[in-house]
Amino acid sequence: MRRLRVSSDEERGAIAVIVAVLMVVMLGFAAIAIDVAKLYSERAQLQNGSDATALMVAQKCAKNEADTNCSATAPMAADLANKNALDGLSNIKSIALDKPNRTVQVTAGAKEAGSTTNSVSLFFAAVLGIPSSEVAATSGVRWGSPVEGTTPFPLAFSVCQVSGMVDGATQLLQIHTSNENTDCSLGPAGKTVPGGFAWIVQSTDQCGGFVNLTVNQSGSDTGNDGPSNCGAILNKWAAELGAGKSVTVLLPVYEDVYGTGSGASYDLVAFASFSVQGWAFSGADKLPLVYNNASSSDKNLQCKGDCRGIIGNFVSYVSLADGYKLGPVSPYGAAVVELTS
Repeated sequence: MRRLRVSSDEERGAIAVIVAVLMVVMLGFAAIAIDVAKLYSERAQLQNGSDATALMVAQKCAKNEADTNCSATAPMAADLANKNALDGLSNIKSIALDKPNRTVQVTAGAKEAGSTTNSVSLFFAAVLGIPSSEVAATSGVRWGSPVEGTTPFPLAFSVCQVSGMVDGATQLLQIHTSNENTDCSLGPAGKTVPGGFAWIVQSTDQCGGFVNLTVNQSGSDTGNDGPSNCGAILNKWAAELGAGKSVTVLLPVYEDVYGTGSGASYDLVAFASFSVQGWAFSGADKLPLVYNNASSSDKNLQCKGDCRGIIGNFVSYVSLADGYKLGPVSPYGAAVVELTS
């Protein structure tokens, strides 16, 4: 009987050891399940903050490199990063800005009240001797003007229509007239291709057409009708304008034209940002002039009867549009920023 009691005591001791070991294992799993999840959440917040900050700096640089926020000490940086943190706390560790190559890289780190480190405090892992872990996120952005890509709409403007008109007054650009600017010495004073009316060739089954400024030329499409495959995008613009939203698109600019009709080509030199306010086209995709900020008494901005054209103004605009190859910022107001990492 005495030997049996000794054996029972030894078993209880062995179970206690096993429970202790299992407790350590359970704490390890808890650290993984809770603390690691906390770290992932913190990093996601920091990533949002670094993305927002990098995009902001790039947008400011694309518009004006002299802007105070186009710098490695951008005043808006900390506020943007903090607004993307659930606790309102983060730390901009660095902003690496390369203006000649039009890139910016932002690194954001974690921050806790009363702490000077970029670490996040851990609860369960602290029991295992890991009280905190450093968390950071990095975002890279580049900016520039498009030099290659597909336009959303297959319409081109003369350099004379754009020059000096960025952030200018609203104007009516008639498609089937020369839109002549006799004071312009930069290009063909708005001349169009006979039978072409400034339509460029569309990409297959798309409204817009592919443009490569390094090739420097684009073919011409003909006809007075509105372009095919554009009904959906025109209806979308109509809905957005009707809801009081702005519609700004990137469209190519030409400095000369050669030939006639479908055998012609446009000498394309840049993209411009055009804020669309209305249009009048004929054909299958015909839609009425859907929106116009100008006074109804302003006859210069009415497009009725046989008029075919587009109403709006050229603007300085930084787009987040995808699918463009970027080059140096052009003088025509169009720029694009994109995340690279």
